[in-house]
Amino acid sequence: MDILIEPMNFLISGTQIPPLYLMGVGFIVGILGGFFGVGGSFLAGPALFAMGMQMNFVVGTDLAHIVGKSIVAAGRHRTLGNVDYKLGLLMAIGTIPGAEIGAQLIQLLKRLNNVDIVIGIGFILVLLSISAFVGWESRQTLKKLKQSARPTKKDVSVLKHVSKRVHGYYLPPMISLPVSGVEQVSIWAILAVAFVGGLFSGFLGGGAGYIRMPTMVFLLGVPTHVAVGTDLFEIIISAGYGTLSHAFKGNVDIMVALVMHTGAAVGAQIGASLTEFFHGPRIRLAFVPLPLLGAALVVYSLLTGHHLK
Repeated sequence: MDILIEPMNFLISGTQIPPLYLMGVGFIVGILGGFFGVGGSFLAGPALFAMGMQMNFVVGTDLAHIVGKSIVAAGRHRTLGNVDYKLGLLMAIGTIPGAEIGAQLIQLLKRLNNVDIVIGIGFILVLLSISAFVGWESRQTLKKLKQSARPTKKDVSVLKHVSKRVHGYYLPPMISLPVSGVEQVSIWAILAVAFVGGLFSGFLGGGAGYIRMPTMVFLLGVPTHVAVGTDLFEIIISAGYGTLSHAFKGNVDIMVALVMHTGAAVGAQIGASLTEFFHGPRIRLAFVPLPLLGAALVVYSLLTGHHLK
């Protein structure tokens, strides 16, 4: 047991972290990833940074651990019928160029020696914005459902008009997504959502599901359960590419990623199974505190210069 508690020296990134800490972070991120369809970088990244890992290694290593966890979670969602493969493959096409641009920005910051502060502030701004927006939307939706004369457990949103407007733009080629219940949408809308998610993935780490899952729901009109499963499937492709890109740039500590995956593989199965017991707005509302926790870890490390050792 001592070998799990005592800090282990990870030579690639030059950090010392207890394996039990990494396994615990992986387990928690696995549950959250399986439940919310996100890579979990909003927690895993700050948790690694809080232990003294440089941000370029945080980004690359987080991507590597997310690939394995997403394979496990996506497999479970597949059995539940929550994966739209057509949508996932199209999004992967848009995500990969965005991820490469994000990774190149990391390289630029490394040369300028500003990687920690810039990515740290980027994390904070993005996570706070997402938490505020999703919290507002889910509360408004639940309030509207409560006031409705005919309550329903269908996956609805007060922003349904936004996705209908997106569907109404005729910009060929137009495609249908039967699994997601989308009759017609421009392929360019899908690629745009994916590109933005890929950019955040390459620059801030993880699969950027914290961007892609909400945008699939609010902009593309995909039901939350399907958005969760499809995003996990897409993350396998995009995070896999991002991992290779960052590995060639020397930003991946594969041993840290493997230790984290031992916990993540178990947690991902649990999280994916839990989605069956909640409807869409409540899944989104439960998501709200998680980015805040990640932002708090980054703020602590940036302001104090201290790490959780």
